[in-house]
Amino acid sequence: MTVEDIMTLAPVIPVLVIHDVAHARPIAEALVEGGLPALEVTLRTPAALDVIREMSKVEGAVVGAGTVLNPDDVKASVDAGARFLVSPGLTEPLANAAIASCVPFLPGTANAGDVMRGLDMGLTHFKFFPATANGGIPALKALAAPLFKARFCPTGGITEQTAADWLALDAVLCVGGSWVVPAGAPDVAEIRKRAAAAALLPR
Repeated sequence: MTVEDIMTLAPVIPVLVIHDVAHARPIAEALVEGGLPALEVTLRTPAALDVIREMSKVEGAVVGAGTVLNPDDVKASVDAGARFLVSPGLTEPLANAAIASCVPFLPGTANAGDVMRGLDMGLTHFKFFPATANGGIPALKALAAPLFKARFCPTGGITEQTAADWLALDAVLCVGGSWVVPAGAPDVAEIRKRAAAAALLPR
């Protein structure tokens, strides 16, 4: 799959911070059943790599690693079975390692310079992060106009109430959000319900 294939699987990519590997499969199953197959597991917890391994066993789940910061994270994520990589920023060592891995890569960008560096490296799809704190929809509209070859997944501060506004932008293929999976022990019925609502968001 290409990065665009992954970004267009559903309007929302859930951003997941999971501390207990026992929660991995129930969460993944509920999200996939609700219509959100692309799952970003952030490398913010000691359990993250094991969570990626467990979620990857769920039929229909396309599991990626988020908070990928350096070449070591790239290798560990790919070894764990991650099918795409997401980072909060864009550095040359990280980009080179991600490109060499041949795994779809969604680097974080916050300004024109970030996106231009990515375009120079042959990348065309980017995370806009932190989306709300970084100026919100007006900022991304202004950024996307001159950088018209770029496509974005805004992440950071996006809610169920604001997601549709972001998805209405031509340059936005999907959004990343943490609202679909509340913190704590998973309530699979609630997760499935939230995922189903997110999957129906227009774009």
